[in-house]
Amino acid sequence: MLLGYNTNGLSHHDPSQAIELLASIGYRSVAITIDQHVLNPYAAEFQRQLSTIGRLLQKHQLRSAIETGARYLLDPVVKHEPTLVSPTVEGRARRVEFLKHAVDSAAELGSDCVSLWSGVVHDEAPDEEVFERLIGGLGEVLHYARSKRGGSTQLAGQGIAIGFEPEPGMFIDTVERFAQLDERIEAENLSLTLDVGHLHCQGEVPITDHIRRWGSRLVNVHIEDMRAGVHQHLMFGEGEIDFPPIIGALSEIGYHGGLHVELSRHSHEGPQAARRAFEFLTPLVRKTHA
Repeated sequence: MLLGYNTNGLSHHDPSQAIELLASIGYRSVAITIDQHVLNPYAAEFQRQLSTIGRLLQKHQLRSAIETGARYLLDPVVKHEPTLVSPTVEGRARRVEFLKHAVDSAAELGSDCVSLWSGVVHDEAPDEEVFERLIGGLGEVLHYARSKRGGSTQLAGQGIAIGFEPEPGMFIDTVERFAQLDERIEAENLSLTLDVGHLHCQGEVPITDHIRRWGSRLVNVHIEDMRAGVHQHLMFGEGEIDFPPIIGALSEIGYHGGLHVELSRHSHEGPQAARRAFEFLTPLVRKTHA
């Protein structure tokens, strides 16, 4: 596995500076969250920035994943909207268009995957209707991604992997809910982004069981500390998670993708947080290779 860091924890940094910083610390992968000033497909400097980031990743031999969880990129008022489960066709289409932009970026950068989630249900629609909305948009994205060439972890002919992340509070909030989605949709490139903190937060334990169950489908792993019942990403040691068994399980299943630290509320101390996280996780990762 490759220790990485999510750029949403360095939101006060120019993206090029963020990548240089992470490389200097020793990270080997970068989870790039598309946002207002990071690979924003609607910005005039998008193509120039994409080329610059591509060169930096190659220069430092860094792998990457594309993340699509920006809070206010598509709507400056309502967080994360519109989504794949929004009630209007127009809203869902706008999210699909954005996700296709993300797939294009992943193809250009040779990223391992595009990570996404379902969204929050804001109306009274029954589950089956919401599943239809989600499967319609997600199916379109999966089909589009299959036509693209993915990163080094992807199998030939499968295109770019879509790492679906169960997110607390959203329609698909747990790994068990992801299993229900997985039963309803067939796509070779539908994979799983597993967030260690989310599992602990929602009582999906032991976490190691889920890692072993979904090992062949894991394409992206987020890691941070967290407390049960509280969806707050914490620095390691500030929550309740026992990390050595988790790192051990990822090694056991032969996971070779990015293990991305996600501390999205730590940008005010981004460099220090990135170093502390690296110092905490590095001995655990090295131990699995000893």
